[in-house]
Amino acid sequence: MADVKKIATRESYGNALVELGKEHDDLIVLDADLAGATKTGIFKKAFPDRHIDCGIAEADMMGIAAGLSTCGFVPFASSFAMFAAGRAFEQVRNTIGYPHLNVKIGATHAGISVGEDGASHQCNEDIALMRTIPGMTIIVPSDDIEAKAAVKAAYAFEGPVYMRFGRLAVPVINDRPDYRFEIGKGILLREGSDLTIIATGLEVNSALEAAEKLAADGISAEVINIHTIKPLDEELVIRSASKTGKVVTVEEHNIIGGLGGAVAEVLSEKCPTKVHRIGVNDRFGESGPAVELLHKYGLDGEGVYNNIKAWLQ
Repeated sequence: MADVKKIATRESYGNALVELGKEHDDLIVLDADLAGATKTGIFKKAFPDRHIDCGIAEADMMGIAAGLSTCGFVPFASSFAMFAAGRAFEQVRNTIGYPHLNVKIGATHAGISVGEDGASHQCNEDIALMRTIPGMTIIVPSDDIEAKAAVKAAYAFEGPVYMRFGRLAVPVINDRPDYRFEIGKGILLREGSDLTIIATGLEVNSALEAAEKLAADGISAEVINIHTIKPLDEELVIRSASKTGKVVTVEEHNIIGGLGGAVAEVLSEKCPTKVHRIGVNDRFGESGPAVELLHKYGLDGEGVYNNIKAWLQ
C-alpha cells in the first residue's frame, strides 16, 4: 500500500499565508522571533515588507496586531500556542477580544505532539483559555488541506480568530473532491449507529482508525470532524447524539475546557446523552518523541480504540 502523505499543519499555515499574500495587499504577518518554527518565515521570504518580527515579546505583538487591524490591515499574529494563548492571554482578551478586532492568531506547536520540547511548551490548555473570550472563533484543523482552508476562511471572516496548528506531520485525510470547509460547520466523515466519535485536530485521524477497529468488532461508530470548536456545530452534534445515544470526544488537549467540555455542555442542556471524553487527563506533558507520547497518552488510533472498548464494557 502506498505511503500516506503527511504534512505538519504549521507548514500548511505558512504556505497558506503566502497564497493569501499574493491576492491581498492588506495581509500582514507578525511573529515573535519564531518565524522558522511557526513557518511564517515562508511568508517573510516572499513578502519581507509585510512581515514584522516583534522579538520575544508576544504581549507586545498582540497589541501591535490590534493596532494594525484598526488601520485597515488584516494581521496574522503567530507564535507557539503556549505563548499566544498563555503568555499573551490578557492582551488577547482586552486588546483584541474586548473591542472585537479583526485579528487572526496563528498558534503553532500545540498539544503533546510538540514532543521533545516538553511540558513547558506542550500547551494543552489553549482551547479552554480561548473559549472563555466572548466572540472568539476557534479553529483546529485536522490536516494540510483543512489548515489551508481554515487560514483562508479566517482571512475572509470579520472578527478575532484563534487557529491551532501542530508540529508533527499528520496524514492528509481530506483530499477528496467534495471536501468543503465552513467556519462553524462540522463534517460527518463516517456514518454509524452504535456510538458517535467527535474529534478535532490530529485526533480526527486517530478517530477514523479507531472506528475501523471497532467495526471489526461489530461496533458501528459514527465519526465527526469538528474543526471549529467555537462556534460549535450544535445541530450536527445533537442530531448524531440523538441517533446513536453515546458520544465520545477525542482531542489533543486537556479533557477540561476543550472539545469535550463544549460537547458535554451542549448535550447536557439540549440532548442529555452519555458522554466519554478522551484527551490529556488533566496533567502536564513530558519530553519525548511525539509519536511515542501520543501512544503513551492513549491518543493514537490504538489508544482511542482501547479506551472506547473499555468504556463500552
